[in-house]
Order: sequence, then C-alpha cells, then structure tokens
Amino acid sequence: MNKPGEDSILSLPERHNRILMLLQQRGSLSVTQLSELFRVSEVTIRKDLSYLEQQKKLYRTHGSAILISPYISDRHVSEKEKKNVPEKRAIGAAGAALISRDDSIIIASGTTVAFLAREIQPVGHLTVITSSVPVTQILSQHADTDVIQLGGITRRSSMSVVGPFAEQMLRHFNCSKLFVGVDGIDLEFGLTTTNMLEASLNGAMIDAAQKVVVLADSSKFGRRGFSKICDLEAVDLIITDSGVQPLYLERLRERGIEVTVVDSL
Repeated sequence: MNKPGEDSILSLPERHNRILMLLQQRGSLSVTQLSELFRVSEVTIRKDLSYLEQQKKLYRTHGSAILISPYISDRHVSEKEKKNVPEKRAIGAAGAALISRDDSIIIASGTTVAFLAREIQPVGHLTVITSSVPVTQILSQHADTDVIQLGGITRRSSMSVVGPFAEQMLRHFNCSKLFVGVDGIDLEFGLTTTNMLEASLNGAMIDAAQKVVVLADSSKFGRRGFSKICDLEAVDLIITDSGVQPLYLERLRERGIEVTVVDSL
C-alpha cells in the first residue's frame, strides 16, 4: 500500500492495475478523482483509460470509467433464459413469496418473470395480467388462476406483446403488485429495456399497480438499455442476487428503495 503522495511514482502497469482494482471496489470513478488519487494530470489519466479501454478492460463514459459497457443490445429470450439460471430461480422464488391470498398482480415480460411464474403456487384465487406469452402458458395450468393476456404486437425476441392496445387494456385495471424484469438498472438513468414499446407498456403497468417489484439479477446493475422505463423513485422493491456490488445496495437504500438479496438456489 503506497503512502499519501507516492501514487505519482507508480510505474505505468502498476497504475493501470490499481485503476482496475479501484473500479472493482467502487463501480465507477471520474477522471478528476483518479487524477487526484494518483497525483498525475487529467491528460495522463485519460491516456491510461484510453489504453485500458482498447484492451477491453474498462469502458469510458462522460469523463468517468466503469468496468463494463453499460449499453445493452436486444437478445432473443432463448439466449437470455440460459444465463444466470440459479440466480433467476432464487429471485423468482422470493418474488412468488410476496403474492397474497386472492391477489391480483401484473407480470411483465422477460426470462426472470418466467422463473417467477414457475414458482407461484396460488393461495385462494389469483388473477394475473401479463404481456408475457410464456407466463400465460405457465400460469394457465392452475385451475384457481385467471390469466388476462394483454393483446397487441408480438415481439419475437421476448415472446411478449407491446403496443397501444395492451396499454389501453391496463387502464381498466388496478392491481396490488407489478413484477417487472429489466435490462438495466442505472443509479442516474433509472430502469431501462432495449425496446421503446416495451418501455412504454411497462410504464402503463406501473400506473396500474400499487407496488412495483423489480426482479433483476446482479448483472443488470450499472447497465442501460435503449429505452427508459422510469426513474428509480417509482420502484418500491428490488429483488436481486448476492453478486450485486455493495455500492449499489448502499445507494439504493439511501434513496429509500427496499432491496432483497437472495442466495442462488
């Protein structure tokens, strides 16, 4: 560990290694912060970050550095459902435990909400409104569950519906909870998805629910999809896995957002 004022005498590889180590700990750092920390000019730090970005070890954005690119491209549900399966199963189980007797809920689209649907064991009579075709297929098997499938344009990549017809249907309902999956959770930008029609529908779902529950594995934090769903202030609870960085937990809880962390099943 270097003493104060000695960071400027680090060799170039040492400084690069320490930058990456600090990003692992803090999530993101600005050029100014790094300049002050290492007692070198901002020009030097920008050169360091450019080199490390070329090596695909970090991503530069707005005068700062993070470890991975925050931007997400749309992927087919068949590809997504194979990733982080134990985490999604545990998150789905925790979400299912929130459903009350004779509840009325909204379930959005995505692979994590499909895991939620598989974990649901209705108590009393359950009413579910959903845009997800797989969720409808799963929950329609329960005799004591009514599933209202929203209508509209089918997105092949997500196997869900979007569009104004689905949004109009939601204006006639009010449910206790919305369970929504996202492509990204960013502390400044909020919740995002890769499709603007899906983002718009998710916004209508938020308006039709009393409580918003986000189901997101830890890989979604610090990421951004193309379209914004809402600010973080619209969220009541986030359920995620133990891989989430402590920095995100601290910042979210400071803003009054409840976060439940589950261990993989």
